[in-house]
Amino acid sequence: MSIPSPFSSSLFSTSLQDARCRFSVPSAPHFLIKFQTSFPKIHASSGNASSLETTDLSSELDAVSSFSQIVPDTVIFDDFERFPPTAATVSSSLLLGICSLPDTKFKSAIETALADGECYTQEDPSIRMSCFFNKALVNVGADLAKLVPGRVSTEVDARLAYDTHGIIRKVHELLKLYDEIEVPPERLLFKIPSTWQGIEASRLLESEGIPTHLTFVYSFSQAAAAAQAGASVIQIFVGRIRDWARNHSGDPEIEAASRRGEDPGLALVAKAYNYIHKHGHKSKLMVAAIRNKQDIFSLLGVDYIIAPLKILQSLKDSVTPPDEKYSFLRRLLPSSAMAYNFSEEELVKWDQVSFASAMGPAAEELLGAGLESYTNQARRVEELFGKIWPPPNV
Repeated sequence: MSIPSPFSSSLFSTSLQDARCRFSVPSAPHFLIKFQTSFPKIHASSGNASSLETTDLSSELDAVSSFSQIVPDTVIFDDFERFPPTAATVSSSLLLGICSLPDTKFKSAIETALADGECYTQEDPSIRMSCFFNKALVNVGADLAKLVPGRVSTEVDARLAYDTHGIIRKVHELLKLYDEIEVPPERLLFKIPSTWQGIEASRLLESEGIPTHLTFVYSFSQAAAAAQAGASVIQIFVGRIRDWARNHSGDPEIEAASRRGEDPGLALVAKAYNYIHKHGHKSKLMVAAIRNKQDIFSLLGVDYIIAPLKILQSLKDSVTPPDEKYSFLRRLLPSSAMAYNFSEEELVKWDQVSFASAMGPAAEELLGAGLESYTNQARRVEELFGKIWPPPNV
């Protein structure tokens, strides 16, 4: 079974100006279709070649795509022709984005959820709202599954980030809803925050054969624990780590990378890649929060790179031969991983205590910020649904 890939690093920030969900013209930014998996086979992913063998590539995008799967961080309704999404992610951000658009094929998916008879009969308002939320996620996810060849990743409520059994229950609820509308499990992936409880949930779900995607990874302890848990996809946000390092100090992991003259975000990706391949873990590594083309050149060989459209367009437009401008060397290789030396502290069987002590201030702060953002968006969805429910004809 092919392993999925999670989505992009950006989040949507839509307003609630249109409480009727009439899809008025948004004042907010683009809405990502975060893709997920079942991408075409990654070229040169298992070999030991470190440079590009062909010389007739038409663009830099062709060159980098020979080493890593390049995934567009694309908007939902634009750019499909230029950079068609391979997979998609459905999230609270996406639901907010759909409700702010003037017209969308996903409108009926949300209206159908809000008119659902099973949810309608729930007397407890919180249970009724959770039912609407789940139905909306799954209905939109089912529509996306018809549009993309790969997997659809469904975000698990960030408010459950520190509740292992709550995460598992939520995933089972979503799976049941997908099954009721005949979306097969092999088309799905579930996006879970990389708290210790989230990693434990991933371990238990993967043992059931349910693929998971662990997000908000900002430290080696998170990446290694996620790999030990058997997560299908592990997502690292290189640009966010770099941004934190520019404005803060006191994180041992980041300072160690700086002393070596390395970018801390890129260094974490390399270390996680080497750990996964040296110790035979099944996880695929996804990189997000790409800031420039050089980030991509420095990451060639990683499984998935989520890149903004502006960078992809620049790569696509460039026809400079690799030997004239860039070497396009594969930086990450399984063979090189074998030679990487890890400390005894890094090779432990991670538990909650060792995990927490090794996180560091950067990971703690960035993880907290990500969870707060996801939680706020989920609450905004509930606020919006509360204002527009019941829909017409209910």
